[in-house]
Amino acid sequence: MAITKQHEMYEKRLQVLLKEMPYYVVEYVDDKLDIRSPLTLFNYVRDYKEFFSWLLAENIVTCPTIKEIPVTVLGELPLADVQNYFKFAARKKYKITEKDDVTKKISPKTINRQKSALRSLFNYLSLEAEVDGGEPYFHRNVMKKIPIKKVSETFNERAKKITEKIFINDNDVEFLDYIENHYEETLTTTELRYYKRDKERNFAILSLFLGSGIRVNELTSLRLKDVDITAGEISVIRKGGKKDTVSVTPSSLKDVIKYLEVRATKYKAGSGENEYLFIKLYKGNPEPLTNRAVEDIVYKYTKSFDKRMSPHKLRHTYATNLAEHTGGDIPLIMNQLGHTQSDISLLYINTSREKAKMAAELLDKRRQNKDD
Repeated sequence: MAITKQHEMYEKRLQVLLKEMPYYVVEYVDDKLDIRSPLTLFNYVRDYKEFFSWLLAENIVTCPTIKEIPVTVLGELPLADVQNYFKFAARKKYKITEKDDVTKKISPKTINRQKSALRSLFNYLSLEAEVDGGEPYFHRNVMKKIPIKKVSETFNERAKKITEKIFINDNDVEFLDYIENHYEETLTTTELRYYKRDKERNFAILSLFLGSGIRVNELTSLRLKDVDITAGEISVIRKGGKKDTVSVTPSSLKDVIKYLEVRATKYKAGSGENEYLFIKLYKGNPEPLTNRAVEDIVYKYTKSFDKRMSPHKLRHTYATNLAEHTGGDIPLIMNQLGHTQSDISLLYINTSREKAKMAAELLDKRRQNKDD
């Protein structure tokens, strides 16, 4: 299994976070490291931190720090306390980005993930772990009484949500033209200087998302050896560490080439095959861009053009365009996007809602003609 930059980064973050956790959480993570990714475990432990912090804030547990919360407390937690925590979590709001004041409620899917995280920990402590005499830490598992509510949507409803948040028709082409040729007209002198400094790199990032449909962590993990200009392909590491090859539109490859032409001079970057493709200068030294840095780049430019989008929405845009121009070739869409289930790829075929509206209008003309 290939180890990505994201994998290494979350391994480090996980170890830092574990320093704040009780010993039994550390044991749990050690037990799960071989079967769950560092990213999943990092998110789980972050959920535990939120839960433990709430227990302390509500005086349900009285001890100085999270690290000192005894395992017996979890085995004796009243159901009402756990239910109250998830009510609190569901009503909580968070800032979308550090720079904006826009807030958003936590989604039902995120609440379900938090429930799954705690279920996994409680299951380990009450069933899988062995301490004295081969017995687990405790037997009563209160999380078994907490239901995970299924968030169900039809394909059309999910497709509608996607369409409302992506570039449709040729808006992606217009977006790239705007960023390349007109965006600088909206900037102050200081903003213009920063824009020109990173113009080729940032434009290549936007273009590559829209010209390949790759995920943000796949983009930040790209190394120079992964770009095959001649074949028009890039090699990526998919979820689960699997290597894959992705076709890239010729225009996007040209944008990457333009960036490569200035990469060494602008960012003091090396040309070794294992060097990361997308980098920044930090204290005079080249460093690979993080997922968060790339997300901020996409947020900034898309917000200026039309509506704020994430890298994943650019992936959705590419997928919808691919479905549109290939007649809904499911195997091709699955292969290009790295999907393992066809129903996910089918979703992009359903995003052609404008066509459905036009068809409805054409059908309705039969009645109108008859009435006339």
